Amino acid sequence: MDDARALAEIARLLAVPTRAAILLALADGRALPVSELAYRAGINTSTTSAHLARFVKAGVLRVEACGRYRYYCLASPRVMEAVEDLFAVHGAPLLPREGRPDEPKVAPLRSARLCYDHLAGRLGVALSDRLQDLGLVRLVGRDYAVTESGWDKFTALGLERSTLESARRHLARRCIDWSERRPHIGGAVGAALALYLEQQRWIRREGKTRRVHVTAQGGRGLWEAFGLHWQG
Repeated sequence: MDDARALAEIARLLAVPTRAAILLALADGRALPVSELAYRAGINTSTTSAHLARFVKAGVLRVEACGRYRYYCLASPRVMEAVEDLFAVHGAPLLPREGRPDEPKVAPLRSARLCYDHLAGRLGVALSDRLQDLGLVRLVGRDYAVTESGWDKFTALGLERSTLESARRHLARRCIDWSERRPHIGGAVGAALALYLEQQRWIRREGKTRRVHVTAQGGRGLWEAFGLHWQG
């Protein structure tokens, strides 16, 4: 019964659109202050603080103090993975893309974006497809499994197998992309790949948004490393 109550409480938290907006504002893994989250959710700071307190109590968010300021962020990558799954369930049967009332906001994120710490959008899906085509990962039940040739490739890129396998999260989560309706790779492997691309300057973030762009250098790098021809 305790588990049922905990699940019901999480459902109640996500059932309020302004609270869902707060989570989505934190989807790229950054920590934000109350004032910024209030602006993103379209509500005042006192109401936002009340919502944040409930999230922290439920273990969904954590708070970091910096001097007299307090910053809020997702408690773990698993939180965003769960939200992304719920978003996909919600989004799949909705209006066609061209008929969505929120299309002006959604469209810029379709090409490439960060979902907490891994790649999503067309770029995330394309990279996941390519890794499967090359035999580096394969679907096993709910998630992806990394093959031995995959570990050889990732090791050559500087991604440490022991570190990824010991991470306290899914190794290679199969996330259904809410904009593409197809899976991309999340989990520890997805996060490591996104970080690698960013460190190589193959992708760059657009300001403070979740949107990312593939650089000219990145276009060449994706082709040389994975045989992925990216046109954006």
